[in-house]
Amino acid sequence: MSALGTLAAGVTGGIWKVIAVILLAALLVVGAWTGGSWFLAARDRDAARVELAAERSANAELRAGIQLQNDAVEAAGNAKLLAEARGQAAQQQAAAAGRRFDAALAKVAGARATTCDEAMPAVNVILESVR
Repeated sequence: MSALGTLAAGVTGGIWKVIAVILLAALLVVGAWTGGSWFLAARDRDAARVELAAERSANAELRAGIQLQNDAVEAAGNAKLLAEARGQAAQQQAAAAGRRFDAALAKVAGARATTCDEAMPAVNVILESVR
């Protein structure tokens, strides 16, 4: 009972005021700590939002660049296919012209000429055959 008596005497004697002041100081420290933490968290959140917006912008620019490169590669591939087709057609035309020239040379294979006047009929045959 002596502890209970001491407690009762402390309550009536003013110890409760000291304990209330200590509890109030602790509450103020915890409140200040919490408020500071909230402030720091809000500041970090805002900074993260700014960084996220910058990263999204950079990401969009990179995606646009990649799309532009992909379009250029696709256009180059299409141009290559067209060039190969033109090259194949040119080879076929050259082969046909070569066959016509060979046939024209076969027509005048035994011709001999010493002057321009003697060579002109053979040249005309070659030109007409190649045309």
